[in-house]
Amino acid sequence: MHSNDPLHGVTLEMIVTALAEHYGWAELAKKININCFKSDPSIKSSLKFLRRTPWARTEVEALYREMLTEQPEKDLADAGFNPWTQGNKEKH
Repeated sequence: MHSNDPLHGVTLEMIVTALAEHYGWAELAKKININCFKSDPSIKSSLKFLRRTPWARTEVEALYREMLTEQPEKDLADAGFNPWTQGNKEKH
C-alpha cells in the first residue's frame, strides 16, 4: 500500500540534508530559529538536537513538506533533493 505522507520512508537525516542544500544554513536559521542551525551548523549536530526536541522536529518536518510543495517534484529531483538518492551522486 502506498502512503500519501511525503515523510513516509524519509529519514530525519534526509530531511535536514535536503533543507540545508535547498535553503542554506543561514536561511534555514531564519525560517526556524534554533541554535543548531545558527551556531556552527552541521547535519550531525542538528540531528542530535532534533531527535531529542519534538517541537523543533515538527517544525523541520513542516518546512520540508512546504519545500516539497514549493517546486514541482521533477525540479526537486533534478536539483538533488530526491530523498531516495540523497548522498548518491550517480544517476540511476
